[in-house]
Amino acid sequence: MLIGVPKEIKDNENRVALTPDGARKLVGAGHRVIVESGAGVGCGFDDAEYEAAGTAVGTGEQAWGSELVVKVKEPLEVEYARLGEQILFTYLHLAGVDPALTSALLERRTTGVAYETVEGDGGVLPLLRPMSAVAGCMAPIVGNYYLARFNGGRGTLLGRILGRRNGRVVIVGDGVVGQHAAGAAIGMGANVTMLGLDEALGREINASIDEDIDYVLSTPDALAEQVRDADLLVGAVLIEGARAPRIVTETMVASMPDGAVIVDVSIDQGGCVATSQPTSHSAPTFVRHGVIHYCVTNMPGAYPRTSTLALTEATLPYIERIAERGHAAFIDDPGLGHGVNTHAGYLTFEPVASVFDRLDDYRPLQQALRES
Repeated sequence: MLIGVPKEIKDNENRVALTPDGARKLVGAGHRVIVESGAGVGCGFDDAEYEAAGTAVGTGEQAWGSELVVKVKEPLEVEYARLGEQILFTYLHLAGVDPALTSALLERRTTGVAYETVEGDGGVLPLLRPMSAVAGCMAPIVGNYYLARFNGGRGTLLGRILGRRNGRVVIVGDGVVGQHAAGAAIGMGANVTMLGLDEALGREINASIDEDIDYVLSTPDALAEQVRDADLLVGAVLIEGARAPRIVTETMVASMPDGAVIVDVSIDQGGCVATSQPTSHSAPTFVRHGVIHYCVTNMPGAYPRTSTLALTEATLPYIERIAERGHAAFIDDPGLGHGVNTHAGYLTFEPVASVFDRLDDYRPLQQALRES
């Protein structure tokens, strides 16, 4: 199969979807790989390394013209014209982005396979986990930076000062993002409260991360109480493939101290804070009700080397399966098939069809494959 790797064009997105080592494995298995010139430069892989791995280095048009296109982030509007009946394997986050992307994928009859909805054993999301981990680790670091007074923050330092924990971090969500955010924040020396829905998981988190994490069962009243005096609020709520519920209300945000910070990691799926709106690395923050909001939709792009290595380690086995079997791979591996959001003009992932009220365009994957 011909596999294309375009250069990412989202603001300050320096990750790449395939490392030279990954490309070498694909070439060794008999596939052809074409990488857009400069695609790996932002994370330290130059064109010569790809050529040494046996790949071709070419134009974006050539990379997009492949049977299988692998990316990191969703196509932007200027890339819609390059969509076709190829397989596109990337983070799509369709429920959380402009519905125009969904329409473009359907009109161009693209098989859109979303990293974030591929399932592994036990319903885990193996391709979402590495970037969720990076974003979770980043959240307290970013929050601490914007809490500085020179950034308009309230001047609270998250850290252990002379043996005493300082600053209050409230994490909404107890999944991969929340757990990594808690580990980073507790390691910095902050006081950490996590809101979740599973007391047993809370006990596991206390045992595996730190017993000082205060795990609170999430209810609207409990959330309102915890948010009220938070220095940093981390939004870490996920519903697989669907729009994140906006459980932190505008009233809750307005109750926070002036100069507090919100890092809404859920923003890829629309955000879990009512006042959140997408931002970029070039313009990462805005202020609402006196609270600084950081809602960058590609947070791990800030650390592209680490992120690329973690992401491609997870995605490469799936790329190999698709390259070997084509559409049959989605039937052979139902977990991989769960990642298919669009195919041949149909929506094949029901949560996205529901979000956009396009159930008439929905077909179960096997039916869509038969009808195509």
